[in-house]
Amino acid sequence: MNPTSKNVHLVGTSSFDAEVLQADRPVIVDFTATWCGPCKFLGKIVERIADEHVGRLKVVVIDIDDAPEIAARYGVRAVPTLMVFDRGEKVAQRLGVTTKEKLLEMVGDRADRPRALSA
Repeated sequence: MNPTSKNVHLVGTSSFDAEVLQADRPVIVDFTATWCGPCKFLGKIVERIADEHVGRLKVVVIDIDDAPEIAARYGVRAVPTLMVFDRGEKVAQRLGVTTKEKLLEMVGDRADRPRALSA
């Protein structure tokens, strides 16, 4: 599944740690699959959030068929599954389609917290 927004990044097994766990801001991870109808609907919501929160949030998509190791590592057994990571830790998770508002509630105020400068 290729995102249509330039602000949503397709992540695989080799890039997950760098793109998600080492990110300098909160990350919304959309676990999806090309064959999943509800995932396509949710993808539009995720892309809208990415476009509206550039620089504050990072949004990535993981196709579970292309990166089964990552799905297994985080116990993803159904799609769509959304997770929020902050400072390398999973801080929220939701299974199934949701609204933009509920997804932003998962992020909370994490996008507005100051970040330590990298050394």
